[in-house]
Amino acid sequence: MTDTTFHMRKPLLAGEAIRYWQLGAIAEERFDVPDQPMKGEMDPFFFLTKHKNFIPHEYPCRTAFAERYRGARPDVRGAFNAARWWLPFGSPRLDLSGFWFRPTRLATWARTFIEADTAGTAKVRLGTCGGAVVFLNGAEAGWMAPYSRNLEAKAEFDLPLTAGLNEIVLFFDDLAERDARYFIQLDYLSGPKAAVAVPVPCAGHAVEVVEAALDGMHFDRPAYFDGDMTLIFAAPLPTDVRVDVAVEGDFMSTERLDYGFTLKAGETRLRVGSSSAMPADFRHFRVTLDADGFVAARSIGVEICHTKRQGEAPASLAARIAETLDEISEFSERDTVRAFARLASGRGGADTDAMIEEILPSIEDCHDCADFSLVPLIWSRTTWGSAIGTATRARIDRAILGFRYWMDEPGNDVQWYFSENHALLFHTSAYLAGNLLPEETFVRSGRKGSEQRAVGAARVRAWLDHFEVWEMAEFNSAPYFPIDLKGLTALAALAPDADIAERARKGIVRLCEIIARSAHHGMVTAAQGRSYEHTLCAGRSLELSAVVARLLWGRGWYGRRVHALPQLAVCLRDHGLVVPEAFAAIANHRGEEHQEWCFAQGENRFAALYHYKGRAFAMGSAAHYRWDEWGYQETVLHLRIGERPEAAVWINHPGETIQFGYGRPSYWGGCGAVPRTHQYRGLAVLDFATVDEQADFSHAWFPIAEFDESRVSGNIALARSGGGALFLKGNAPFESVKEGPSANAELRQHGRRTRWIVRVCEAPDLAAVENRFSALVVQEEADGTLVIEDPDYGTVRFRADGSAEAEGRTIVPKAFTVAGTATMLSAA
Repeated sequence: MTDTTFHMRKPLLAGEAIRYWQLGAIAEERFDVPDQPMKGEMDPFFFLTKHKNFIPHEYPCRTAFAERYRGARPDVRGAFNAARWWLPFGSPRLDLSGFWFRPTRLATWARTFIEADTAGTAKVRLGTCGGAVVFLNGAEAGWMAPYSRNLEAKAEFDLPLTAGLNEIVLFFDDLAERDARYFIQLDYLSGPKAAVAVPVPCAGHAVEVVEAALDGMHFDRPAYFDGDMTLIFAAPLPTDVRVDVAVEGDFMSTERLDYGFTLKAGETRLRVGSSSAMPADFRHFRVTLDADGFVAARSIGVEICHTKRQGEAPASLAARIAETLDEISEFSERDTVRAFARLASGRGGADTDAMIEEILPSIEDCHDCADFSLVPLIWSRTTWGSAIGTATRARIDRAILGFRYWMDEPGNDVQWYFSENHALLFHTSAYLAGNLLPEETFVRSGRKGSEQRAVGAARVRAWLDHFEVWEMAEFNSAPYFPIDLKGLTALAALAPDADIAERARKGIVRLCEIIARSAHHGMVTAAQGRSYEHTLCAGRSLELSAVVARLLWGRGWYGRRVHALPQLAVCLRDHGLVVPEAFAAIANHRGEEHQEWCFAQGENRFAALYHYKGRAFAMGSAAHYRWDEWGYQETVLHLRIGERPEAAVWINHPGETIQFGYGRPSYWGGCGAVPRTHQYRGLAVLDFATVDEQADFSHAWFPIAEFDESRVSGNIALARSGGGALFLKGNAPFESVKEGPSANAELRQHGRRTRWIVRVCEAPDLAAVENRFSALVVQEEADGTLVIEDPDYGTVRFRADGSAEAEGRTIVPKAFTVAGTATMLSAA
């Protein structure tokens, strides 16, 4: 690495985190334990966390790891060798969180310096989920080893600082299982007056400009449907800079594209390439700058959709089915879903076999999410096995027989068995695989295929029993409803038992009804039980919101990665599936009246959901849902105005302050603190109450470029798209973010207690909206009732039990049924 003869200095105040580091590479090694079974069942409530955001389920690998390492000094290995620098971009943590599909032992070294004005003892607090050892000026100063999966622990240390530079070196490690929170946070609680001084290879001014450039970096559009993609840096650099751009999908994507550029001195715009040449979907761009040996990076995300090439959807269902299979066969990511579409449309051959071969190692090794790949593979092998090459077909069979189908079978993987969507796919796979190979022995269970089929069938029936009574705890989930449809369509098409096939068909129709009821012109616009940044920030390319709508209802576009779409198409084409045509008009509501949709989801109806839409707007929320608790991935309020899919707004509390990170909840996906939320028709109120260790602001996704007009002034924000309009009012002034990844798409309201009044309506211009609603205020009564005088609805009372009273009506969330009630109301 280039010699570091300069220092980047940053003030360090008491109570602040040390945010600047030199960083080594992450060392990774598999952590395998002997194969063994686990105990447990599907847990539809796993994300209803009892303690902060902690998920309690523990794998044998964590048990073994903890027995060996928890509470003992971490096994320090390797040595510090700086590879790059860590810049905070608003985060107090050095955060290397990510997703690992097998149990993986991680280890990293980091270094910084505290420059003290005088000698004295500093008290620091170290936070991490794994283990860490602190070294001061070459001597060990302390260690901690909680090793609690994704649950942060903290420890305090005294550091005897000398006057001048003091070297702080941290070794930290952990066991990664699937989504892993892998970070450290070192807080300077007290001590001599000091600064952070990080060695850098070039003058401090150049380094600060690189930081400023990355800090304010954003794309010139919030989404790309044609034209060039251009990155805008917040500051011109004083020298030529090497720029590396890695383009990746979500954590399950196998694709990565790498580009190299030179950004000339004084330039602030970088053309990355044509959007038509980039893979569709919401994509992460990892941008790395190298300025004279100073290497720093930041991730930024944006949606890409090839709408021009795709054009309008064909008029007939048969033509849309054919188009769907063509699109996925030719343009989807190389995986078993694309191979399925190719085989279903007569495109078998060497390249299709190669797609299967590329994915088979993850199935053979029981990677987490391998069940997503296995279901279409079993269907392909069952229906079009003769079109698959002999060697590939034999390898498929070996993979099917060697797979781990449930936690009671021996294994050492970290496949996620507990959620509804995964449980369905495991049971479906076991059932259909056993039927496919009835006389073969399944390696892990020791059962013959016919026995495996019987066990799978019983578990599928139990899953359907639960679904038919309670439906989905992962309510309205844009990322997970397609996974549920993946399992149900496979059962509808291939189940050898007629009762299962018929129940699966009914389940598909029910999910389609829920989507239609919760959609605005085909786009799902509703509270979600589980969400991610990459599913919220995408509109047209999102499978549930747009792609299913295109196939079924002729509205929407295609993304690149899909799960259920080709299977749904084949069910419609070959297996007698009929989705009622009436759903199209519900999903694409055009009538004069408005729809009020009340229903409940999850065991014991734990999530009451309210949705209201007219032709010019839609808004959905979770009613009386986990008020003031720590959240996970819930989006509690979501709305759209007009007909442009991107004119969407949701409001949440960030679970972490790093954007496009891996937290659950993340910056946009989910809620760190779940707000008290009420909605009556087009009026909603959200009250956030947070604690000191959480982010001290709530925020709204507010994409200015996607509205026909908008205005933000003080504590009022207005937006209009087509005939739909939005009024937002805070109890504190809004900050409209102008730079960084969410530039011109984020409103923040700072404070530990923040309130948002939300009103959607039909309006011709913003002046009419402001005149009508600017006087909206919330009055709180002694019993906790929130009262608002609405110009259309009159007195609206939101009671502490979650009920709403207005216009002589009472809406009681605890009375919502799973079947739901749709009421047509006259437009106010």
